[in-house]
Amino acid sequence: MKRACLPSLIGIVVGLSACTLQPHYSRPASPLPPTWNGKAAGSEAAAAVADLGWRQFFPDPALQRLISLALANNRDLRVATLNVQAAQAQYRIQRADLFPTVAVSGFEEVQKYPAGVLASSATAGSSARGGAPVPGGTTVRLYEVGVGFTSYELDLFGKIRSLNRAALERYFGYEETRRSSQLTLVAEVASAYLAVLADEAILKVTRQTLQSQTDSYELTRKSLDAGATTALALRQAGTTVDTARANLAAYTRQAEHDRNALMLLIGVPLPADLAFSTDINEESLSAELPVGVPSEVLARRPDVLAAEHQLIAANADIGAARAAFFPSITLTGQYGTASTQLSGLFKSGSTAWTFSPQITLPIFAGGANVANLDLSKVEKNVYIAQYEKALQSAFKEVDDALAARGTLDEQLAAQRALLEDSSESYRLADMRFRNGVDSFLPVLDAQRALYAAQLGVVNLQLLRLENMATLYKALGGGMKADSAAP
Repeated sequence: MKRACLPSLIGIVVGLSACTLQPHYSRPASPLPPTWNGKAAGSEAAAAVADLGWRQFFPDPALQRLISLALANNRDLRVATLNVQAAQAQYRIQRADLFPTVAVSGFEEVQKYPAGVLASSATAGSSARGGAPVPGGTTVRLYEVGVGFTSYELDLFGKIRSLNRAALERYFGYEETRRSSQLTLVAEVASAYLAVLADEAILKVTRQTLQSQTDSYELTRKSLDAGATTALALRQAGTTVDTARANLAAYTRQAEHDRNALMLLIGVPLPADLAFSTDINEESLSAELPVGVPSEVLARRPDVLAAEHQLIAANADIGAARAAFFPSITLTGQYGTASTQLSGLFKSGSTAWTFSPQITLPIFAGGANVANLDLSKVEKNVYIAQYEKALQSAFKEVDDALAARGTLDEQLAAQRALLEDSSESYRLADMRFRNGVDSFLPVLDAQRALYAAQLGVVNLQLLRLENMATLYKALGGGMKADSAAP
């Protein structure tokens, strides 16, 4: 019966159900309007965007390859993943306080007592008893082996459970932060890849412009030698050539910078066999997205979920701060065997056990407990504000992307019409110059307008595609590789 006492007590302690002083949590009311961009839509459209895999949204094989490399090698995403593992370990450490730490211990105690010391004070449980002096002094040995727990706190008021809940929610928050980092990484890789494609298109236009202006310069020089034009026209043609050469050098430098930025994102050198040959004007670089999405979908975004987990953790901290005002009970106990001789251990009659409960009731702490409770309440209000701001920031991202989507399409259509007009104007101006009808100045103006229109089309197409990638990320897309993934 005695041997069953301590295990039974441990079982009762572990199974003890404690109350909790955490405030009831309810999600703060959304500070957002019911629709964005002045339009409303069904939740089906929102779910379709969030569940659309990035392989379906970015069908370009080269971009898919780069995204896969980034997800495997990007250092920021790797740090976010390690933070999740660290938070999980912290939660497991905190959760361990819910259970007593049971350990087996054994020790030997040796004490030397001089003559005249009462045997009863020499050692409890030794063979010398009755209070008689020990002649000439003696050496007392005690051997003990037992299993037990030390300073286990009964969670009667939910302090440990509150701390455990807070650690769990922070772990969930880090996991959502990792998911948010993945969404951002997918969008950033797409934007960096599109920037490199735009660089290639701009370099192509610039080289063509340089070649065209070089041809015009050579024609003007021959016309000057034949007396059909002036030295001013030759100088004007020379300025266009020099400008195009300077532009080519600047855009070449920018292209190298953009490639380096892309390499940093994917975490490894760019594959040698990867050719950035896709025309940025191709419509197949990204899929279409539904225009109208209800604002409730933002609650699914990982950054918003991370902010809510931090808020729930702060709510749990209030419970722990409240529990500090109530008594705490700690238990220490051990069950085993003891003897004055090593050979006497585990023999009949050597059973030994201890049980030491302790209760502590806070009476005066200099206001520390009150201050801790006030601090936890203030921190909860801070996290409420941060949660609401996360919702508002997410709403702004989506609303801005939706607002830009329509205007960019209209602007791009107008820019392409301008390019067509500028191309025809340059053709006519060049024809009139070659036939001696006009000077070279109209040709110079037409060349500049054509070059600017070509760059404008490329830059607007880049902005349009980047905006699509931003909208895809803002709506929570990018977590899955394929739409059919579970």
